[in-house]
Order: sequence, then C-alpha cells, then structure tokens
Amino acid sequence: MENKNLIIIGVLIAIIAILGIVFATGALNNNKKVGTPFETDFMSGAFVGNVEKVNTNESYIGSFRDNEHSITYNLTTMDNSSALMEIYKAQGVKGPDHRTYNGNDWNIYFGEAMPNINNTTNINASKSMGIIICESQKESQGYVLYVIFEDLSKVNFTLNTFGDSYVHYIEPLLKTLNLKKSDNVPTVHSQFGLTKEQFNQQIQLIRQMQSGNISK
Repeated sequence: MENKNLIIIGVLIAIIAILGIVFATGALNNNKKVGTPFETDFMSGAFVGNVEKVNTNESYIGSFRDNEHSITYNLTTMDNSSALMEIYKAQGVKGPDHRTYNGNDWNIYFGEAMPNINNTTNINASKSMGIIICESQKESQGYVLYVIFEDLSKVNFTLNTFGDSYVHYIEPLLKTLNLKKSDNVPTVHSQFGLTKEQFNQQIQLIRQMQSGNISK
C-alpha cells in the first residue's frame, strides 16, 4: 500500500528527466550576457543566452531550450507549489536556499538525475544531468521553474548557489522575472489525476516517513 501511495514521487522524477533530454552540439562561450525575453500567461522575464520556445498545449506550462548549452527551462504554475516541494524533498533534492528578487521570495533546490532513454534509465555517471528547481508561493498561486542542465561538460553545474550553473544562468533569470496572477490556476492534485483528499494522503504519508513513524 505504501509503495502504491508513493508512486507519485517516482513519476515526478521521471517526468523531469524526460523533459530534460535535449542533446545538442555547441560549446560554452562568452555570449552568456545576451538575453532572450519571454512571456507566458503567468510569468515573464529574460533568459541568458539564445533560448527558443518549445510549443506546449497548456496555458499553465512554458518550455524553452538553450540548444548551445544544452539547457531546458520548464515553467509552470499551480495553486500550491509548496506541497509539490515536499514531494521533491522527500525524494532527496537538496535545499532549499532562499533568495529574494524583485519582491519575489524564491526557494532554490538542487538535484541530479540520469537521462531516461526509451523508458530505460541511463546509469552512465558521465551522462548525469543537473537540475535546479526554483519555487515561489504567493497567497493563492505558486510558481515553479525547472532548469535542466543536460550536458555537464558545457556548464559547471554545482549543487549550490556558487557554481556557474546558478551564478550565470539562474540568478540573472530570477532577477528579471515578473510573476503574474492568473485565473483558473490548476490545482497541484489535479496534475496527478488525484482528488484533493488523495493528494493530502500522499503528503501526510511523506511527512510520517520523514518523522520516522513509518518505514520507506
């Protein structure tokens, strides 16, 4: 029963890994200062470098890609992003570090994942991907930014706010972001096909595991 309840965690990590698989050519150069402005229904700002939009069918999801440096940016909004972060923390992501830019309070998380190719996880350590998750929860709406560094030979990725991955890509982006209040924001539980009660049961189970009341 516990394994069934916790399947949501594995699904989340798989989704992040699959979204992040973009193996492009190119080398790190000195053009990081060039910016690419963007705008979605819920967020606007500017990426570092030359970034292209990837078409999505949902108004609450935005996906963008830096082919030269093999970086994918996935943006989303929901009613309760803080609950989502509880799941990621249970899975082992590091953080959060806290930063404030433009009046927005951000929680910064760091993690690593192996690429998923043809539904098979590539366990080659040299192909591991770096992931930085930025989350900001407002009164009735949360915002999440997933940044996936697919080729760690192109960007110096670190699990903290001191490396090239954060200093040269994440921080400049966060400083430009404008978070928009949206109508009909999706609920976090609906994104997993669960009722609110079912999702709350998942969260309670995670909290019990973290407190040591039940085994994983």
